[in-house]
Amino acid sequence: MKATHFGRKAAIAVIAAGALALTACGSDNATGTPAGTQSAASGTKVTGTLTGIGASSTGAAMDAWKAGFASANQGATVQYSPDGSGAGRKAIIDGSAQFAGSDAYLKDEELESSKAKCGADGAINIPVYISPIAVAFNLPDIKDLKLDAATVAKIFRGEIANWNDPAIAALNAGVTLPDLKVTPVNRSDDSGTTTNFTDYLAAAAPEVWTDKAAGVWPASLKGENAKGTSGVVKTVTDTPGAVTYADDSAVSGTLGTASIKVGEEFVKISADAAAKAVEAGKAVDGRAANDVAIKLDRKTTVSGAYPVVLVSYHVVCTTYETKEVADLVKAFETYVVSDAGQTAAADAAKSAPLSKTLQDKAKAAIETIKAKA
Repeated sequence: MKATHFGRKAAIAVIAAGALALTACGSDNATGTPAGTQSAASGTKVTGTLTGIGASSTGAAMDAWKAGFASANQGATVQYSPDGSGAGRKAIIDGSAQFAGSDAYLKDEELESSKAKCGADGAINIPVYISPIAVAFNLPDIKDLKLDAATVAKIFRGEIANWNDPAIAALNAGVTLPDLKVTPVNRSDDSGTTTNFTDYLAAAAPEVWTDKAAGVWPASLKGENAKGTSGVVKTVTDTPGAVTYADDSAVSGTLGTASIKVGEEFVKISADAAAKAVEAGKAVDGRAANDVAIKLDRKTTVSGAYPVVLVSYHVVCTTYETKEVADLVKAFETYVVSDAGQTAAADAAKSAPLSKTLQDKAKAAIETIKAKA
């Protein structure tokens, strides 16, 4: 994947054009209709109910997308159940959902399995949301800490028992650390956030994090657990000394967050810093041209990049049973990746809008969605 800038400026600069895209989103890309032959003035809309299952990390963005899409298409509704990325991928594969939200792209074996319900070309991954994963903690009077990958790994493996441990103190000169028990909190469900977090640890601190990246937390590790993004955040908020990993949009002002060491600097969490990390990614090898899965470089040393980042995808079928469903999926996904949709997500969830290059790749992938002949 060609490196591009994934900042906010491009999306914000075209809000007026995005508003037009929102008005026309139900018709610009309907199956069998050449792009650009319909406009907002035509009044053509899509109708029906679209069902999705998947990641809880994108909850705020999904609420914004559902509202924006429904306002432009009065007869259309999007239902979304935030049951976790793993549940979403299973649902698109078994046909119980029309799209999945997943913070991890489909594995090769999942792509193969998807062909039974999604046609000979199976399902594809469309990036819709870029966000940093916060290492969030509950410490009295402390909102900022500096941590490196090895120390984060030791914290979540239970190898650092107290917050005033010398390993943490060495990275935080001048900070009075409490003699307080560290309580790691992990996701109990199959989670794309867990996949991304453990992928970072396995790549950036392999000498400490000896488990492979996975959506299910290692059963051998002790600690508290809770379901969903909101579950782990609530547990940490209620537990002094607790620490978790969660999409930054869900972390309230009562919790502190860690700056992560990248090269020789510590990078504070932000959407722009997450976008810089995605710039260092590349296309996943062996995928079809219309599959926009991204392999992230967790060991990047790019200045200002925050590598504990997730790219959330909407996983959709390349082929649907009916034209009505295919048109509805295309219309919704076109809005989601549009300037208007990306700006709505950024405003609601502190995410980084897709770059123009990635946006164009996503739109091209959406155009390939079709109905059975």
